[in-house]
Amino acid sequence: MSATIKKAQRLRADIIKLLYYKKKSSLTDLSKRTKKSLPLITSTVNALIEDGLIIEQGLAPSTGGRRALNFLLNPNYKRYIIAVAMDQLTTQLTIYDLSNHQVLPTQTIDLDMAEGKSVDKLIAFIDESISKSKIDKTYLLGVGVGMPGFVNVERGVNYSFMQVDGDISLQDYLSRQLDLPVYIDNDSSLIALAELNFGEARNLKDVLVVNIGLGTGLGMIINGKLYRGSSGYAGEFSHIPLSESNALCSCGKRGCLEVETSLLVMVQKAEAAVENGEETSLRTLFKDESKSHVDHFLHAVIKQDPVAISILADAAFKIGKGVATLIHILNPERIVLSGQGAKAGKMLLPPIQQALNEFCIPRIAEQTDIKFSTLTNEAELLAAASLMVENSLFE
Repeated sequence: MSATIKKAQRLRADIIKLLYYKKKSSLTDLSKRTKKSLPLITSTVNALIEDGLIIEQGLAPSTGGRRALNFLLNPNYKRYIIAVAMDQLTTQLTIYDLSNHQVLPTQTIDLDMAEGKSVDKLIAFIDESISKSKIDKTYLLGVGVGMPGFVNVERGVNYSFMQVDGDISLQDYLSRQLDLPVYIDNDSSLIALAELNFGEARNLKDVLVVNIGLGTGLGMIINGKLYRGSSGYAGEFSHIPLSESNALCSCGKRGCLEVETSLLVMVQKAEAAVENGEETSLRTLFKDESKSHVDHFLHAVIKQDPVAISILADAAFKIGKGVATLIHILNPERIVLSGQGAKAGKMLLPPIQQALNEFCIPRIAEQTDIKFSTLTNEAELLAAASLMVENSLFE
């Protein structure tokens, strides 16, 4: 393939990415963002219209003079993306079109990532979901997967979970078994990307996204881009040694923030409270096996159960102490509270704010605002889908 053809393909892909994230743009806007000439952008957009990928969508706002046409991705174009969001115990999957509309409702299974058969179970789940969608496999761009653990995105390896035998990466093994392109990334990094492209970090430069889930993760947006560090493992917020507990962390160390702040730990404390005879609605909720104990715990928090709120407040204060450390080091514009735990909403904020008041220098803290994610459970799925958009040439 010649260099000229490769450049043309890359420009096509760049235009599609811009429209995927921005929804609609004029030719002038696309020219500015790609730093390509207006005639080149015009010819490329015309080719994409002929191929059915792009359609015209009304006129752009007037800036004086003639109003420009807007363009957006064709919602009826038959290309789809499988998005998978994993935590240690549960896996969700959906299929999006290029307008980020779900064409398959979110599917959920219990999947323990530490189990020996977890990779095979994931492959079977994806295959079953494809069959259920009735989408011809030739229309699928591929699979984006978000997962916890030490994920090396360059090698496609998760060093914490889901090891595969032989001289092959998890990413390549999944791709081979599914006969589709597959890309994997860390869940907290993906949630940060979702906030950057679709949520509370849009149009901001420096944002920290705290992922409150079965672990306690962090994604860092620095100068408008996801920051991964020199070897790809930046943001291991959960392993900052701020815990006074002697509990052993999953990483093998003691003192990690996660041993007092993850939803798993909060649920364990709630279960102990029920065992100890404390008066709480959790006693009845935990008997309902149709939902997880995590879901029941968050429901109890939202309904202002005193025991649940006390447990959450203790964890949130320690998260706030960790956030205070991050604010002093990075001086972000915004902290976004995301992940499953963000469902607790306003109940999270007072103890976090109390910690900031205690441990943050006011002159620095007052420059940072705190927002709750509006993407909630969909954040990781949206970003998993964008993995495929980022890595596809749309030939």
